[in-house]
Amino acid sequence: MQPLSDFLETRLGIPPWLAAVVGIALLTAIVNRVAQLLLRHAQRVTARTETVWDDALLRSAGRPVLVALWVIGASFMARVAQGQVTTRFLEQALALRDVALVLCVAWFTLRFVRRVQENLVQAGTANPDSIDRTTIDALGKLASLLVIVVTVLIVAQTLGFQITGLLALGGVGGLAVGLAAKDLLANFFGGLTIYLDRPFSVGEWIRSPDRNIEGTVEHISWRHTRIRGFNKNPIYVPNAVFTTIVVENPGRMSHRRIRETIGLRYDDFAVVAPIVADIKAMLRDHPGIDATQTLIVNFNLFGASSLDVMIYTFTKTVVWVEYHEVKQDVLLRIGEIILAHGAEVAFPTQTLHLAPVGGEPSAGEPSTD
Repeated sequence: MQPLSDFLETRLGIPPWLAAVVGIALLTAIVNRVAQLLLRHAQRVTARTETVWDDALLRSAGRPVLVALWVIGASFMARVAQGQVTTRFLEQALALRDVALVLCVAWFTLRFVRRVQENLVQAGTANPDSIDRTTIDALGKLASLLVIVVTVLIVAQTLGFQITGLLALGGVGGLAVGLAAKDLLANFFGGLTIYLDRPFSVGEWIRSPDRNIEGTVEHISWRHTRIRGFNKNPIYVPNAVFTTIVVENPGRMSHRRIRETIGLRYDDFAVVAPIVADIKAMLRDHPGIDATQTLIVNFNLFGASSLDVMIYTFTKTVVWVEYHEVKQDVLLRIGEIILAHGAEVAFPTQTLHLAPVGGEPSAGEPSTD
């Protein structure tokens, strides 16, 4: 710095203190440019790696680092300028420098958290089962909230505030806010419960038998959960509701169940047993049925107008559309088995016995009077 100051003073006639300020500014600009080049080169290197952390780190550090370099350079300029004036401002300038550096660190941390979230979600696009978007979103929000709270406390302490008094004031204020906004806090802790227990995640289909709620989860915030109904209408449910209702998550079922009752005519009683045996054999060999699960095919009931055969089995797929394809194929095959035995599916019928005209009803027959 001294040769540069002497050059500016002797050749250009600039005062020493101003020459020092200009020299610091030029040096800061040079360091800033070198830092930019190094960051760009490092980003090209990390772009070829598979991990998401190094890429997020470098891309997040770009602007905060450059701003921090100028803040440091400005603090050195303030030191030089302080010697030329009688007003004491260096202490306040250094305090502002510390605050600016703390804000740069917080800026970098928030950018890093956001980019890690984006990179993890993007990396899991090819394999959605490898990540839990709900957990990533929850951890990102918690990390951002923690960074903001810590930054506010550090800045307050740097500016001369007493942290203990601030915390005590915050406790009293928090109590007042909690009493005034208990529903908001209930939703907040309800959202925290969802994030911790994870009864459902973004993208899953849920329903509640207690409320008229059914659809696909689109977004989970700290206040409410947005569910897209099957009629494509959005449903906004306060998170506190999920702490008091039963929630079913069909998306996490291991199998889907087929439970049907097929009625045969009473005239087909002689072929009920072979029909039951053939249906059971068909289900065991069906590619869409999981034969390792409970599989029941039995003559179950003498019905009012049919011989009822119960069919109880599970499909391998849990996808709603594929399930109905399998169920349709199973029902068609059952119909073919019934027809192959010369039987028919029964439909509701009634038999009415009438007494002979002018005569008495025979034994066991109802009277028409």
